[in-house]
Amino acid sequence: MSPLTITHHNTGTGPVLHVAGELDYDQANALRERVEQLDLHAGQSLTIDLSGLEYCDSTGLTALLAARQYASAANADAVLTAVPADTLRILAITGLDHVFTIHTGTDATHA
Repeated sequence: MSPLTITHHNTGTGPVLHVAGELDYDQANALRERVEQLDLHAGQSLTIDLSGLEYCDSTGLTALLAARQYASAANADAVLTAVPADTLRILAITGLDHVFTIHTGTDATHA
């Protein structure tokens, strides 16, 4: 099991969270708590960089949806970047690939 690590930095377009490790039942709440601490404003974009994600279960997906809902409540966008292929497949199977804004590269994290 890889521990979940979440790092944060701000860009001109909004906060970026880099999520690495396993986003599962035992650790998904950490992402929820981190997102709720963000100062997010209307028109900004919350970018979640998943380039270090090793595993994501249904609880992890729920945490990502909660992040999207938090952004939406602030009239901001939520963007997933560098989504691993297996997680992208799960998003497609569940139809969540139509719910999230997904960027294939990590370029959005350096804005």
